[in-house]
Amino acid sequence: MGRILAIDYGRKKSGLAVTDPLKIIANGLDTVLSHELYDYLVKYMNNEDVECIVIGYPTQNSGQESESMKYIKPFVNRLKKNFPQMPIEWVDERFTSKLAFQAMIDGGLKKKARQDKALVDKVSATIILQTYMEQNR
Repeated sequence: MGRILAIDYGRKKSGLAVTDPLKIIANGLDTVLSHELYDYLVKYMNNEDVECIVIGYPTQNSGQESESMKYIKPFVNRLKKNFPQMPIEWVDERFTSKLAFQAMIDGGLKKKARQDKALVDKVSATIILQTYMEQNR
């Protein structure tokens, strides 16, 4: 059984989350510089069985695509080209950063830890993955 991998793609850094092999629990995996993300994923997928990639789909409050899609689409096209058999799913990521920040507050993290953007990205990816899992139960 393969894992599901989620990506919260950002212009500078991208948060990653992954399920356990039974696809029961979503866990934050890492935060990677976006220009190193593709190589990171290739290495990860050579060592782990990944059956699906979930990517946060950024939209504006109106539902229109966010401007950041112009950075995400080329990355996704590269993934599709080099991993043609890998299913790639989109999940609406509106408000995930706010939800991640609130989850960190609720989890008791101190203010200094909550200012760690890398942690916010990883938690956001976990929320994207949890959303996907809930929609597909």
